[in-house]
Amino acid sequence: MTEQRVNGHTVSRLTVHIVWSTKYRYSVLEGDIQKKCRSILIQICDAEGINILKGVVSKDHVHMHIEYRPSQDISSIVKKMKGRSSRRLQQEFPKLHKKYWGRHFWAIGFGCWSTGNITDEMVNEYLEHHRKSNNDTDSFILE
Repeated sequence: MTEQRVNGHTVSRLTVHIVWSTKYRYSVLEGDIQKKCRSILIQICDAEGINILKGVVSKDHVHMHIEYRPSQDISSIVKKMKGRSSRRLQQEFPKLHKKYWGRHFWAIGFGCWSTGNITDEMVNEYLEHHRKSNNDTDSFILE
Protein backbone atom coordinates (compact mmCIF):
# COMPACT_ATOMS: atom_id res chain seq x y z
CA MET A 1 0.00 0.00 0.00
CA THR A 2 1.20 3.52 -0.73
CA GLU A 3 2.02 5.95 2.04
CA GLN A 4 -0.52 8.59 2.95
CA ARG A 5 0.06 12.10 4.24
CA VAL A 6 -1.20 12.56 7.75
CA ASN A 7 -1.63 16.13 8.95
CA GLY A 8 -3.51 17.59 11.89
CA HIS A 9 -7.03 16.84 10.68
CA THR A 10 -6.52 15.19 7.30
CA VAL A 11 -5.34 11.98 5.73
CA SER A 12 -4.65 12.24 2.03
CA ARG A 13 -2.72 11.06 -0.98
CA LEU A 14 -3.22 13.59 -3.75
CA THR A 15 -1.09 12.94 -6.81
CA VAL A 16 -0.98 14.57 -10.21
CA HIS A 17 0.99 14.33 -13.45
CA ILE A 18 1.89 17.79 -14.75
CA VAL A 19 3.56 18.84 -18.00
CA TRP A 20 4.70 22.21 -19.32
CA SER A 21 6.98 23.28 -22.16
CA THR A 22 9.46 25.98 -23.05
CA LYS A 23 8.16 28.91 -25.04
CA TYR A 24 8.11 28.16 -28.78
CA ARG A 25 9.13 24.59 -27.83
CA TYR A 26 12.79 25.61 -28.18
CA SER A 27 15.16 22.79 -27.19
CA VAL A 28 17.12 24.83 -24.63
CA LEU A 29 16.98 22.43 -21.67
CA GLU A 30 20.31 20.77 -22.40
CA GLY A 31 23.58 20.36 -20.51
CA ASP A 32 24.09 22.72 -17.58
CA ILE A 33 20.72 24.42 -18.12
CA GLN A 34 18.94 21.07 -17.87
CA LYS A 35 20.85 20.14 -14.69
CA LYS A 36 20.17 23.53 -13.10
CA CYS A 37 16.48 23.34 -14.01
CA ARG A 38 16.27 19.93 -12.34
CA SER A 39 17.94 21.18 -9.14
CA ILE A 40 15.74 24.31 -9.04
CA LEU A 41 12.55 22.24 -9.36
CA ILE A 42 13.74 19.90 -6.58
CA GLN A 43 14.48 22.90 -4.33
CA ILE A 44 11.06 24.42 -4.99
CA CYS A 45 9.29 21.15 -4.22
CA ASP A 46 11.29 20.68 -1.01
CA ALA A 47 10.44 24.23 0.11
CA GLU A 48 6.73 23.76 -0.64
CA GLY A 49 6.40 20.30 0.93
CA ILE A 50 5.74 18.62 -2.41
CA ASN A 51 6.98 15.07 -2.96
CA ILE A 52 8.36 14.31 -6.41
CA LEU A 53 7.35 10.75 -7.25
CA LYS A 54 9.03 10.87 -10.66
CA GLY A 55 10.10 13.56 -13.07
CA VAL A 56 11.85 14.18 -16.35
CA VAL A 57 13.40 17.37 -17.70
CA SER A 58 13.47 16.90 -21.48
CA LYS A 59 15.01 19.25 -24.03
CA ASP A 60 11.83 21.30 -24.48
CA HIS A 61 9.43 20.30 -21.70
CA VAL A 62 9.10 19.01 -18.14
CA HIS A 63 7.06 16.05 -16.85
CA MET A 64 6.49 15.67 -13.12
CA HIS A 65 4.47 13.20 -11.08
CA ILE A 66 4.03 14.82 -7.67
CA GLU A 67 2.19 14.39 -4.39
CA TYR A 68 0.86 17.52 -2.70
CA ARG A 69 -1.07 18.64 0.40
CA PRO A 70 -4.85 19.23 0.37
CA SER A 71 -4.22 22.90 1.20
CA GLN A 72 -2.31 23.36 -2.07
CA ASP A 73 -3.75 23.74 -5.55
CA ILE A 74 -2.22 22.65 -8.83
CA SER A 75 -2.25 26.02 -10.58
CA SER A 76 -0.38 27.69 -7.70
CA ILE A 77 2.15 24.85 -7.59
CA VAL A 78 2.86 25.12 -11.33
CA LYS A 79 2.94 28.93 -11.15
CA LYS A 80 5.65 28.77 -8.47
CA MET A 81 7.68 26.16 -10.34
CA LYS A 82 7.52 27.95 -13.69
CA GLY A 83 8.02 31.45 -12.28
CA ARG A 84 10.91 30.72 -9.96
CA SER A 85 12.72 28.42 -12.38
CA SER A 86 12.33 30.90 -15.26
CA ARG A 87 13.77 33.77 -13.25
CA ARG A 88 16.68 31.77 -11.86
CA LEU A 89 17.59 30.11 -15.17
CA GLN A 90 17.60 33.44 -16.99
CA GLN A 91 19.71 35.04 -14.25
CA GLU A 92 22.28 32.25 -14.32
CA PHE A 93 22.40 31.72 -18.10
CA PRO A 94 22.49 35.09 -19.92
CA LYS A 95 22.53 33.33 -23.32
CA LEU A 96 18.83 32.57 -22.78
CA HIS A 97 18.09 36.30 -23.18
CA LYS A 98 18.85 36.00 -26.91
CA LYS A 99 16.10 33.42 -27.43
CA TYR A 100 13.73 34.79 -24.79
CA TRP A 101 14.09 38.55 -25.07
CA GLY A 102 10.65 39.06 -23.47
CA ARG A 103 11.77 37.18 -20.33
CA HIS A 104 9.10 34.52 -20.79
CA PHE A 105 10.96 31.23 -20.62
CA TRP A 106 8.02 28.83 -20.31
CA ALA A 107 5.03 28.63 -22.65
CA ILE A 108 1.68 29.78 -21.34
CA GLY A 109 -0.35 27.04 -19.68
CA PHE A 110 0.28 23.46 -18.59
CA GLY A 111 -1.31 20.03 -18.66
CA CYS A 112 -2.34 18.12 -15.55
CA TRP A 113 -3.96 14.75 -14.94
CA SER A 114 -4.92 13.36 -11.57
CA THR A 115 -3.43 10.00 -10.70
CA GLY A 116 -3.97 7.63 -7.86
CA ASN A 117 -4.31 4.11 -6.65
CA ILE A 118 -8.05 3.72 -7.33
CA THR A 119 -10.07 3.93 -10.52
CA ASP A 120 -13.41 5.61 -11.24
CA GLU A 121 -15.00 2.17 -11.38
CA MET A 122 -13.74 1.35 -7.86
CA VAL A 123 -15.22 4.59 -6.46
CA ASN A 124 -18.55 3.96 -8.20
CA GLU A 125 -18.68 0.39 -6.84
CA TYR A 126 -17.95 1.68 -3.32
CA LEU A 127 -20.70 4.30 -3.56
CA GLU A 128 -23.18 1.81 -5.03
CA HIS A 129 -22.43 -0.58 -2.17
CA HIS A 130 -23.20 2.16 0.38
CA ARG A 131 -26.30 3.20 -1.53
CA LYS A 132 -27.73 -0.33 -1.30
CA SER A 133 -26.68 -0.98 2.31
CA ASN A 134 -28.06 2.34 3.64
CA ASN A 135 -31.79 2.03 3.06
CA ASP A 136 -32.49 4.26 6.05
CA THR A 137 -33.50 7.91 5.85
CA ASP A 138 -30.07 9.14 7.04
CA SER A 139 -28.62 8.77 3.56
CA PHE A 140 -29.01 11.27 0.77
CA ILE A 141 -28.13 10.11 -2.72
CA LEU A 142 -26.52 12.66 -5.02
CA GLU A 143 -27.46 12.00 -8.62
